[in-house]
Amino acid sequence: MEKIVVIGLGLIGGSLALDLKQRIECKVYGIDQNPEHIKKAKALGIIDDEIDFSEIKNASVVIIAVPVDIIPKVATEVLNVVSEDTLVFDVGSVKNNICVAIEKHPKRKNYVAAHPLAGTEFSGPEAAILNLFDNKVNILCESDKCDWKILDKALSLFKKLNMRIKMMNPVEHDRHIAYVSHLSHVSSFMLGKTVLEIEKNEQAIFDMASTGFASTVRLAKSSATTWTPIFLQNKENLIRSLEEYIKNLNEFKEMIETGNSEALTETMKSTNYIKTILNGIK
Repeated sequence: MEKIVVIGLGLIGGSLALDLKQRIECKVYGIDQNPEHIKKAKALGIIDDEIDFSEIKNASVVIIAVPVDIIPKVATEVLNVVSEDTLVFDVGSVKNNICVAIEKHPKRKNYVAAHPLAGTEFSGPEAAILNLFDNKVNILCESDKCDWKILDKALSLFKKLNMRIKMMNPVEHDRHIAYVSHLSHVSSFMLGKTVLEIEKNEQAIFDMASTGFASTVRLAKSSATTWTPIFLQNKENLIRSLEEYIKNLNEFKEMIETGNSEALTETMKSTNYIKTILNGIK
Protein backbone atom coordinates (compact mmCIF):
# COMPACT_ATOMS: atom_id res chain seq x y z
CA MET A 1 0.00 0.00 0.00
CA GLU A 2 1.31 3.42 -1.00
CA LYS A 3 2.24 5.85 1.76
CA ILE A 4 1.45 9.37 0.57
CA VAL A 5 2.33 12.49 2.54
CA VAL A 6 0.70 15.82 1.76
CA ILE A 7 2.42 18.91 3.16
CA GLY A 8 -0.11 21.75 3.16
CA LEU A 9 -3.76 20.80 3.53
CA GLY A 10 -5.47 23.60 1.64
CA LEU A 11 -7.62 23.42 -1.48
CA ILE A 12 -5.07 21.76 -3.78
CA GLY A 13 -3.31 19.55 -1.25
CA GLY A 14 -6.62 18.49 0.27
CA SER A 15 -8.23 17.78 -3.11
CA LEU A 16 -5.24 15.71 -4.19
CA ALA A 17 -5.51 13.71 -0.97
CA LEU A 18 -9.24 13.09 -1.49
CA ASP A 19 -8.83 12.02 -5.11
CA LEU A 20 -5.84 9.76 -4.49
CA LYS A 21 -7.64 7.99 -1.66
CA GLN A 22 -10.46 7.24 -4.10
CA ARG A 23 -8.30 6.11 -6.99
CA ILE A 24 -5.34 4.17 -5.63
CA GLU A 25 -4.71 1.88 -2.69
CA CYS A 26 -2.98 4.18 -0.25
CA LYS A 27 -2.81 5.77 3.16
CA VAL A 28 -2.60 9.56 3.13
CA TYR A 29 -0.86 11.43 5.91
CA GLY A 30 -0.85 15.18 6.43
CA ILE A 31 1.54 17.86 7.62
CA ASP A 32 0.40 21.43 8.20
CA GLN A 33 1.65 24.25 10.42
CA ASN A 34 -1.94 25.12 11.29
CA PRO A 35 -3.31 22.64 13.88
CA GLU A 36 -6.86 23.54 12.84
CA HIS A 37 -6.12 22.40 9.29
CA ILE A 38 -4.96 19.03 10.60
CA LYS A 39 -8.06 18.72 12.76
CA LYS A 40 -10.42 19.62 9.91
CA ALA A 41 -8.61 17.39 7.41
CA LYS A 42 -8.97 14.39 9.72
CA ALA A 43 -12.61 15.15 10.47
CA LEU A 44 -13.42 15.48 6.76
CA GLY A 45 -11.60 12.26 5.87
CA ILE A 46 -9.06 14.10 3.72
CA ILE A 47 -6.15 12.43 5.52
CA ASP A 48 -5.93 9.21 7.48
CA ASP A 49 -3.70 10.74 10.12
CA GLU A 50 -1.16 13.42 10.93
CA ILE A 51 2.51 12.59 10.51
CA ASP A 52 5.68 14.15 11.80
CA PHE A 53 8.18 15.50 9.27
CA SER A 54 10.80 13.06 10.58
CA GLU A 55 8.57 10.15 9.49
CA ILE A 56 8.45 10.92 5.76
CA LYS A 57 11.64 9.01 4.95
CA ASN A 58 9.81 5.89 3.79
CA ALA A 59 6.95 7.68 1.98
CA SER A 60 6.16 6.57 -1.57
CA VAL A 61 5.04 10.06 -2.57
CA VAL A 62 5.46 13.46 -0.93
CA ILE A 63 3.26 16.29 -2.23
CA ILE A 64 4.29 19.86 -1.39
CA ALA A 65 1.24 22.14 -1.41
CA VAL A 66 2.46 25.12 0.61
CA PRO A 67 2.66 28.82 -0.43
CA VAL A 68 5.07 29.33 -3.33
CA ASP A 69 7.53 31.48 -1.40
CA ILE A 70 8.37 28.64 0.99
CA ILE A 71 8.29 25.75 -1.50
CA PRO A 72 12.07 25.98 -2.22
CA LYS A 73 12.88 25.66 1.50
CA VAL A 74 10.38 22.85 2.10
CA ALA A 75 11.45 21.04 -1.08
CA THR A 76 15.09 21.09 0.02
CA GLU A 77 14.20 19.81 3.49
CA VAL A 78 12.07 17.02 2.02
CA LEU A 79 14.75 15.93 -0.45
CA ASN A 80 17.25 15.84 2.41
CA VAL A 81 15.37 13.04 4.16
CA VAL A 82 13.37 10.99 1.62
CA SER A 83 14.52 7.66 0.23
CA GLU A 84 16.02 7.14 -3.22
CA ASP A 85 12.67 5.81 -4.49
CA THR A 86 10.40 8.59 -3.21
CA LEU A 87 8.54 10.76 -5.70
CA VAL A 88 8.44 14.39 -4.55
CA PHE A 89 6.40 16.99 -6.39
CA ASP A 90 5.00 20.43 -5.73
CA VAL A 91 1.90 22.15 -7.07
CA GLY A 92 3.07 25.77 -7.09
CA SER A 93 2.04 28.20 -9.81
CA VAL A 94 5.52 29.77 -10.04
CA LYS A 95 8.18 27.31 -11.10
CA ASN A 96 11.54 28.86 -11.96
CA ASN A 97 12.55 29.85 -8.43
CA ILE A 98 11.85 26.30 -7.25
CA CYS A 99 13.79 24.68 -10.08
CA VAL A 100 16.79 26.94 -9.44
CA ALA A 101 16.71 26.26 -5.69
CA ILE A 102 16.91 22.46 -6.05
CA GLU A 103 19.04 22.40 -9.20
CA LYS A 104 22.15 21.01 -7.50
CA HIS A 105 20.51 18.91 -4.81
CA PRO A 106 21.84 15.32 -4.76
CA LYS A 107 18.26 14.04 -4.98
CA ARG A 108 17.12 16.42 -7.74
CA LYS A 109 16.23 13.32 -9.74
CA ASN A 110 13.44 12.57 -7.23
CA TYR A 111 11.69 15.88 -7.84
CA VAL A 112 8.94 16.67 -10.33
CA ALA A 113 8.14 20.38 -10.65
CA ALA A 114 4.41 20.34 -11.39
CA HIS A 115 1.63 22.89 -11.74
CA PRO A 116 -1.88 21.45 -11.97
CA LEU A 117 -4.11 24.11 -13.53
CA ALA A 118 -7.06 23.51 -11.25
CA GLY A 119 -8.65 25.29 -8.34
CA THR A 120 -11.49 27.41 -7.05
CA GLU A 121 -11.70 30.75 -5.25
CA PHE A 122 -12.00 28.99 -1.89
CA SER A 123 -9.26 27.93 0.52
CA GLY A 124 -8.52 25.68 3.48
CA PRO A 125 -9.23 21.95 4.02
CA GLU A 126 -12.99 22.55 3.85
CA ALA A 127 -12.53 23.76 0.24
CA ALA A 128 -11.11 20.38 -0.88
CA ILE A 129 -13.33 18.61 -3.41
CA LEU A 130 -13.34 15.35 -5.31
CA ASN A 131 -12.61 15.22 -9.05
CA LEU A 132 -11.02 18.67 -9.08
CA PHE A 133 -8.29 17.55 -11.49
CA ASP A 134 -10.32 15.58 -14.04
CA ASN A 135 -9.44 16.73 -17.57
CA LYS A 136 -7.29 19.58 -16.25
CA VAL A 137 -3.83 20.41 -17.60
CA ASN A 138 -0.80 19.65 -15.44
CA ILE A 139 2.39 21.44 -16.52
CA LEU A 140 5.66 19.67 -15.73
CA CYS A 141 8.92 21.62 -15.83
CA GLU A 142 12.43 20.21 -16.35
CA SER A 143 11.17 16.63 -16.42
CA ASP A 144 14.42 15.69 -18.17
CA LYS A 145 16.17 16.17 -14.81
CA CYS A 146 14.06 13.47 -13.15
CA ASP A 147 15.01 9.82 -12.82
CA TRP A 148 12.92 7.99 -15.41
CA LYS A 149 11.43 5.66 -12.78
CA ILE A 150 10.39 8.64 -10.65
CA LEU A 151 8.91 10.44 -13.65
CA ASP A 152 7.07 7.28 -14.68
CA LYS A 153 5.60 7.05 -11.18
CA ALA A 154 4.48 10.68 -11.40
CA LEU A 155 2.91 10.25 -14.84
CA SER A 156 1.08 7.12 -13.66
CA LEU A 157 -0.30 9.01 -10.67
CA PHE A 158 -1.37 11.99 -12.80
CA LYS A 159 -3.03 9.60 -15.25
CA LYS A 160 -5.13 8.18 -12.42
CA LEU A 161 -6.21 11.77 -11.70
CA ASN A 162 -7.26 12.08 -15.38
CA MET A 163 -4.92 15.00 -15.97
CA ARG A 164 -3.52 16.11 -19.33
CA ILE A 165 0.25 16.56 -19.23
CA LYS A 166 2.15 19.42 -20.84
CA MET A 167 5.94 19.87 -20.67
CA MET A 168 7.34 23.40 -20.39
CA ASN A 169 10.50 25.28 -19.59
CA PRO A 170 10.10 26.91 -16.12
CA VAL A 171 11.02 30.39 -17.37
CA GLU A 172 8.44 30.15 -20.15
CA HIS A 173 5.91 28.72 -17.72
CA ASP A 174 6.23 31.70 -15.38
CA ARG A 175 5.93 34.17 -18.26
CA HIS A 176 2.83 32.54 -19.74
CA ILE A 177 1.13 31.99 -16.38
CA ALA A 178 1.60 35.67 -15.48
CA TYR A 179 -0.45 36.65 -18.54
CA VAL A 180 -3.15 34.00 -18.40
CA SER A 181 -3.65 33.38 -14.67
CA HIS A 182 -1.90 35.87 -12.42
CA LEU A 183 -3.04 38.95 -14.34
CA SER A 184 -6.67 37.78 -14.25
CA HIS A 185 -6.48 37.50 -10.47
CA VAL A 186 -5.06 41.04 -10.17
CA SER A 187 -7.80 42.29 -12.49
CA SER A 188 -10.49 40.61 -10.40
CA PHE A 189 -9.11 41.92 -7.11
CA MET A 190 -8.89 45.46 -8.45
CA LEU A 191 -12.36 45.34 -10.02
CA GLY A 192 -13.75 44.31 -6.65
CA LYS A 193 -11.73 47.03 -4.88
CA THR A 194 -12.92 49.70 -7.33
CA VAL A 195 -16.59 48.80 -6.95
CA LEU A 196 -16.30 48.67 -3.14
CA GLU A 197 -14.67 52.12 -3.12
CA ILE A 198 -17.15 53.76 -5.52
CA GLU A 199 -20.39 52.05 -4.54
CA LYS A 200 -20.97 52.29 -0.79
CA ASN A 201 -24.46 50.78 -0.95
CA GLU A 202 -23.78 47.07 -0.43
CA GLN A 203 -27.40 46.15 -1.13
CA ALA A 204 -27.15 47.87 -4.51
CA ILE A 205 -24.03 45.84 -5.36
CA PHE A 206 -25.88 42.65 -4.44
CA ASP A 207 -29.09 43.58 -6.27
CA MET A 208 -27.40 44.83 -9.42
CA ALA A 209 -24.59 42.28 -9.69
CA SER A 210 -25.32 40.50 -12.94
CA THR A 211 -23.81 37.14 -13.74
CA GLY A 212 -21.16 39.06 -15.71
CA PHE A 213 -19.99 41.01 -12.68
CA ALA A 214 -20.22 37.99 -10.39
CA SER A 215 -18.11 35.82 -12.71
CA THR A 216 -15.57 38.57 -13.39
CA VAL A 217 -15.06 39.36 -9.71
CA ARG A 218 -15.18 35.71 -8.58
CA LEU A 219 -11.40 35.44 -8.24
CA ALA A 220 -11.41 38.39 -5.82
CA LYS A 221 -12.72 35.93 -3.24
CA SER A 222 -9.38 34.06 -3.40
CA SER A 223 -7.10 33.86 -0.38
CA ALA A 224 -4.78 36.87 0.01
CA THR A 225 -2.25 34.73 1.90
CA THR A 226 -2.05 32.42 -1.12
CA TRP A 227 -1.85 35.10 -3.80
CA THR A 228 0.47 37.67 -2.22
CA PRO A 229 3.52 35.35 -2.46
CA ILE A 230 2.50 34.25 -5.96
CA PHE A 231 2.43 37.85 -7.19
CA LEU A 232 5.77 38.65 -5.54
CA GLN A 233 7.50 35.46 -6.70
CA ASN A 234 6.52 36.18 -10.30
CA LYS A 235 6.71 39.96 -10.06
CA GLU A 236 8.85 40.71 -13.14
CA ASN A 237 6.49 38.86 -15.49
CA LEU A 238 3.44 40.21 -13.69
CA ILE A 239 4.66 43.81 -13.83
CA ARG A 240 5.21 43.51 -17.60
CA SER A 241 1.70 42.15 -18.06
CA LEU A 242 0.25 44.87 -15.80
CA GLU A 243 2.00 47.58 -17.79
CA GLU A 244 0.38 46.30 -20.99
CA TYR A 245 -3.00 45.94 -19.27
CA ILE A 246 -2.84 49.49 -17.87
CA LYS A 247 -1.89 50.81 -21.33
CA ASN A 248 -4.94 49.11 -22.83
CA LEU A 249 -7.21 50.45 -20.07
CA ASN A 250 -5.94 53.98 -20.64
CA GLU A 251 -6.47 53.68 -24.40
CA PHE A 252 -10.00 52.36 -23.84
CA LYS A 253 -10.70 55.23 -21.43
CA GLU A 254 -9.50 57.73 -24.06
CA MET A 255 -11.77 56.19 -26.70
CA ILE A 256 -14.75 56.72 -24.39
CA GLU A 257 -13.65 60.27 -23.45
CA THR A 258 -13.36 61.28 -27.11
CA GLY A 259 -16.53 59.45 -28.17
CA ASN A 260 -14.56 57.32 -30.64
CA SER A 261 -17.25 54.72 -31.31
CA GLU A 262 -15.39 53.30 -34.33
CA ALA A 263 -12.27 52.55 -32.27
CA LEU A 264 -14.32 51.13 -29.41
CA THR A 265 -16.24 48.83 -31.74
CA GLU A 266 -13.11 47.69 -33.56
CA THR A 267 -11.24 47.03 -30.29
CA MET A 268 -14.04 44.90 -28.88
CA LYS A 269 -14.68 43.09 -32.18
CA SER A 270 -11.00 42.18 -32.58
CA THR A 271 -10.91 40.97 -28.97
CA ASN A 272 -13.86 38.68 -29.69
CA TYR A 273 -11.24 36.40 -31.29
CA ILE A 274 -10.52 35.11 -27.78
CA LYS A 275 -13.66 32.96 -28.06
CA THR A 276 -12.02 31.02 -30.90
CA ILE A 277 -9.01 30.23 -28.67
CA LEU A 278 -11.15 29.32 -25.67
CA ASN A 279 -13.75 27.33 -27.56
CA GLY A 280 -14.75 24.30 -25.51
CA ILE A 281 -13.69 25.69 -22.13
CA LYS A 282 -16.62 26.04 -19.78
